[in-house]
Amino acid sequence: MPGENLSRDEARERAALLSVDGYEVSLDLRSALGEHEGDGPRTFRSVSVVRFRCNEPGASSFADLIAPRVTAVTLNGKDLDPGEVFDGSRILLEDLAAENELVVDAQCAYSRTGEGLHRFVDPEDGEVYLYTQYEPADSRRVFANFEQPDLKAPFRFEVRAPEDWTVWSNGAGRTADGVWRFAETKPISTYITCVVAGPYHYVTDSYERVLADGTRLEIPLGAMCRKGLAPYFDADDVFLVTKQGLDFFHDHFDYPYPFGKYDQAFVPEYNLGAMENPGLVTFREEYIFRGKVTQASYEARANVVLHEMAHMWFGDLVTMEWWDDLWLKESFADFMGSFSLVGATRFTDGWITFANRRKAWAYRADQLPSTHPVTADIRDLQDAKLNFDGITYAKGASALKQLVAYVGQDAFLEGARRYFKRHAYGNTRLGDLLSVLEETSGRDMAAWARSWLQTAGVNALTPQVLLDGEGRMAELAVVQEAPESHPELRPHRVAVGLYRRTAGGTLERYAHTETDVQGARTVVADLAGTEAPDLVLVNDDDLTYCKVRFDETSLATLRAHLGDITDPLARALCWSALWNLTRDALLPARDFVALVLRFAGRESDIGVLQMLHAWADSAVVRYAAPAWRETGGRLLAEGALRELRQAAPGSEHQLAWARFFATTASDRADLGLLRALLDGTEKIDGLEVDQELRWAFLEPLAAHGVADEQALAAELARDDTASGKRHQVRCLAARPSAAVKAQAWAQVVESDALSNALTEATIAGFTQPSQRELIAPYAEKYFAAIERVWAQRSIQIGMDVVDGLFPALQDSPGTLASADAWLTSHEQAAPALRRLVLEARDDLSRALRGQACDTEAGT
Repeated sequence: MPGENLSRDEARERAALLSVDGYEVSLDLRSALGEHEGDGPRTFRSVSVVRFRCNEPGASSFADLIAPRVTAVTLNGKDLDPGEVFDGSRILLEDLAAENELVVDAQCAYSRTGEGLHRFVDPEDGEVYLYTQYEPADSRRVFANFEQPDLKAPFRFEVRAPEDWTVWSNGAGRTADGVWRFAETKPISTYITCVVAGPYHYVTDSYERVLADGTRLEIPLGAMCRKGLAPYFDADDVFLVTKQGLDFFHDHFDYPYPFGKYDQAFVPEYNLGAMENPGLVTFREEYIFRGKVTQASYEARANVVLHEMAHMWFGDLVTMEWWDDLWLKESFADFMGSFSLVGATRFTDGWITFANRRKAWAYRADQLPSTHPVTADIRDLQDAKLNFDGITYAKGASALKQLVAYVGQDAFLEGARRYFKRHAYGNTRLGDLLSVLEETSGRDMAAWARSWLQTAGVNALTPQVLLDGEGRMAELAVVQEAPESHPELRPHRVAVGLYRRTAGGTLERYAHTETDVQGARTVVADLAGTEAPDLVLVNDDDLTYCKVRFDETSLATLRAHLGDITDPLARALCWSALWNLTRDALLPARDFVALVLRFAGRESDIGVLQMLHAWADSAVVRYAAPAWRETGGRLLAEGALRELRQAAPGSEHQLAWARFFATTASDRADLGLLRALLDGTEKIDGLEVDQELRWAFLEPLAAHGVADEQALAAELARDDTASGKRHQVRCLAARPSAAVKAQAWAQVVESDALSNALTEATIAGFTQPSQRELIAPYAEKYFAAIERVWAQRSIQIGMDVVDGLFPALQDSPGTLASADAWLTSHEQAAPALRRLVLEARDDLSRALRGQACDTEAGT
């Protein structure tokens, strides 16, 4: 639709003209049940009443609505012709009065892509479940509104639903005469309103606290999931983390939770991890674990629960004015998620996960040609959609961790407290936050913000060691480098740690100091005269955001003794640095694989171990010399099986190695073992092959032609659930057949019949590393199809297809040339589409450089 992609300039113009007093939204969801009649999409009735003011009477503006049909539009009592004022995404509003009332009666479409009001039919029992997901601008798919974050207003929802359903929204609800009516919300943005409806399994609890002024705060708690997942739903643990988080944020923010109740809905076919709708947070239901998982999975769920809770203050109470300052909520929530995880829950090693996993996401994003400052230039909604990325989340959070080291934790938290009280229920920009931090810290925040928030790129920090004649440290310096494309050298508050081998064979820190790194070279005077180290770690304690490099002595020490480092955070930082060296073609992929094979079995932190598995697999698939790939894969499979057999029976490490073995298995013996574990003819002591692990074993069997369609159908009969169906679809698309690949391609690219979840599963099955030759013909088809797909499909599905089907496995200069040719010939294509192709092209170029490095190492 021509007006669907709202621009920043249009939003600013409308915000200057209008202010919204309130919404009344009435939805009739009874059409969600029964057979659908007609050729068009299944629809529901949506009636919106919007009261708003215009400070220039007589002016014109527009409301937002994406709907198949508008029945009636009334402005200030005057009926407007929908055919004249509605173009499919906007409603023209002319001759506005000082005070206005807009009434829109529309037929809106249920979604199968996770955008707007998503409708899911559970294959297990036929039950229908609904939920909404709006960020950044999909509430207009459910009701007419002014879809931009700075036009906040109170909302009152009314929902008519099937009799045996329960309905939830942001406010507390009650039902009478088949209609659910919800309490009016505080002023909030359109994208965080929410409705969840269906026969959900619902569990309740409560949170109570006496505030500093003696006020008693009571917050009703609820948690819900599909009925089919109820047997696996550990709501008690969700409530435990929720209460710990509420305690933590009340202690640190000095602002009571402002939105009444606190429901948490785990919903099917969700595109995101979660969404911070006030009073009704939505999560992907995969956070309910149907089988045994490691503690890393529970930690990840707890982190997401706390991340979304932090949004109640950073994002919901105080909201960015436009998506340029998306970081004002996402960076803070990402930082606060780990900060509260470590400070309030059993997951006290959360900063290790942050250093190893979240920062890896940021480092990749910040080295792409599409990198951008944390405070980005967001021209329109398509830009906004793509900027929910590793920079906005993890780099921004890393910058905040650096900020805490720079201004001090007390000043940082006091700044947050003043920010909430000063801007409650309002909208802010970067300067609003910087001003309160200047007040509380006494620091000039402008220079810090310019370096950390308003420039792009990642710096590399390398230790430079000079020894005297007696073998002691004459001088230690930190050399800072920046890429030519983004030459900013930033101020870094870092800890530098010196490590040496002990008589017992461990590698331990014996000297440590914090210092400010400025410019290209900084001398660390405090460590002069110390004994010569075996290892220098220049970002010890992970205070700053940088790529860590090593001097030659330190790198040699890691090659021989990485597993001897006793501190788990230091060890994780070294692993992360070595992976960055591999991605930068400075360390051959085979050397990284060798390090994993030698030391990963000694890794105590389960989250780090699982990250090492993913990195080692990528090293072989993406960065290894083609001639060495088969050897590397076989070595990983042998190592995984060895560690699987040696792991403590029933341990989470055993489970992690079992899953990694399935990922790497390819020869007849390994596939035979997987099949034997599935049919029970062979067992590994302590390894329970539950339903989720069965599917993990079946995918490589399907990909290598061992498990056929009949076997996968039998497994689905055993697990005839929504989760089972997703697994089956992925395994079906993984089979090594030209006909199978053609069918999968057609289902995803030529049709929109699949839901978002099944589209994702089909793409994942289609792209098997062992099937490079089989899927080679689709490289040319990809470049011929993507512009049409982008134009015809929703942005979420478009992103899934363009990113997921890029021919990355056709890793040759020819594919690189094809990508360049497409970019050259499609300079007028949608900027968001070009960005996705440019990013994938850059990943491919990086992989080819890594392969060249590894090829040279093998000669």
